[in-house]
Amino acid sequence: MTVRALRDRRYVVETDGGTYVVALDAGTCTCPDHAIRGSRCKHLRRVAMEVTSGVVPAPDERVGACAVCGAETFVPFDAGGAHLCERHAFDPGAVVRDRETGKRLVVVEVTTERADAYRTDEGRVIAEYPTNADYGAHEPVVEAVYAASIRPGRSVGDCDRYGFPASRLTRPSD
Repeated sequence: MTVRALRDRRYVVETDGGTYVVALDAGTCTCPDHAIRGSRCKHLRRVAMEVTSGVVPAPDERVGACAVCGAETFVPFDAGGAHLCERHAFDPGAVVRDRETGKRLVVVEVTTERADAYRTDEGRVIAEYPTNADYGAHEPVVEAVYAASIRPGRSVGDCDRYGFPASRLTRPSD
C-alpha cells in the first residue's frame, strides 16, 4: 500500500485493489470493507502506522521545507513563517556556538519569524546586520543569550537576548 497525505488532512491509500481516501482523525475510509462493517479497516491501520513512523504527516501537520537545507519536515498544519528540520532545529536551553565569533550561547527561543522580517529592540532587521550577510535572510531567527552573561544569581531571563539567523548558530560538536 502506498499512502500520500492530501492538503485537507486526509490521505490517499493506493492498493492493488483500488484507491481509497482515509480520514484518520474521523476514523473513516472509502473502502467497501469499512462501509459494510463500519470498523477499522486495514487502510486506516496502515495510515496510522505511516503517521507513527514519521513517513507522512499527522492530520494536524503538513509537509514543509527546512529554511536552512530545504529538507522535508512536518510542521503544524496552520503554521506560517520559516521552519527548521530536526538537524537544524535547536531546543530552548541548548548550548550553541556562534559561527562568526566562536562564542557560546544558550538558546532561549526558536521563532518562525524570518531574519528579513524580525526587528531588534533598536528597530533593525536581523538580516541587515553585516555579520549576518552570509546567512539566509529567509531563515527563522533563533533568540539566544551569551553563556558568559549567565552567572550565579542571574538567570537566562535576566540576560540580554540576541537574534541570529538559524544557520549562524551550530552545535558545539559541529
